[in-house]
Amino acid sequence: MRSEERLIQAGDVELCTQSFGGAEHPPILLIAGNETSMDWWEDGFCERLAATGRFVVRYDSRDTGRSTRFPVGEPGYSGDALIHDAVGVLDGWGLPRAHIVGISSGGGIAQYLGVWNADRVASLTLMSTTSVGPGDRHPDLPPPSAAVSKSFADPPPDPDWDDRESVAEYMVTTEYVFAGDAPVDPDRIRRIVTRSMERGGGMASAANHWLVGGSSLGDRLGEITAPTLVLHGREDPLFPWRHGEALAAEIPGARLHLVSGVGHQHPPPERWDEVVGAIAEHTAPG
Repeated sequence: MRSEERLIQAGDVELCTQSFGGAEHPPILLIAGNETSMDWWEDGFCERLAATGRFVVRYDSRDTGRSTRFPVGEPGYSGDALIHDAVGVLDGWGLPRAHIVGISSGGGIAQYLGVWNADRVASLTLMSTTSVGPGDRHPDLPPPSAAVSKSFADPPPDPDWDDRESVAEYMVTTEYVFAGDAPVDPDRIRRIVTRSMERGGGMASAANHWLVGGSSLGDRLGEITAPTLVLHGREDPLFPWRHGEALAAEIPGARLHLVSGVGHQHPPPERWDEVVGAIAEHTAPG
């Protein structure tokens, strides 16, 4: 069911990719958020999604995993490059169109694809994200929780980015800040981090994602024609669920599905049945 990892050329970078399921099925492209390799789309999640009759492709964004890395603090690219990379993955797998599933900043990339590359998008699933349009359109949306705000204002010391144990403990601490009410499994987070570092080495360059800016969509979300599902954790402390509600209201015909117990995080295994079921229903042929 799972392919070997495949390096594809996307413009001036190599991107590491992997597929699950048969290529004859409707394709789904999974886009992760800032600093996260494709390992955060866990094998079990991808296998369960592929078992619904989908061809699932995940990839390491530039500066993560086995994809091209740039000097730490000097990315040399803009946020627009991350959008073009997603198109490059579709090209590399010979996919004229795909169902796009993006989480957090990956959900922002998906919004751009829905406007800029509408012909490549069969549907959108926007997870744990917010509108990439100007924030002043929604002045009443709730801010991040006090714990999240404190983590940004007074972040913990950086770990040794080349040491697996140090990075794993750092990521476990971060998961507790951003998680919802569903129990956090520290060993699960450690496994994800360990696998990512075993595949690609240190993780310091992934922070480059926070340094890049890009073009603005302005008020163009109303141009999205792809069927859109907004999947949002009901306990998201970074983008409280009203952000998902506001995003769904901006996109014609979009549906909002709130997932209980989930915060700003990749869905924990306890919620996979619900999340996979919602994506499978949304991407069903016809």
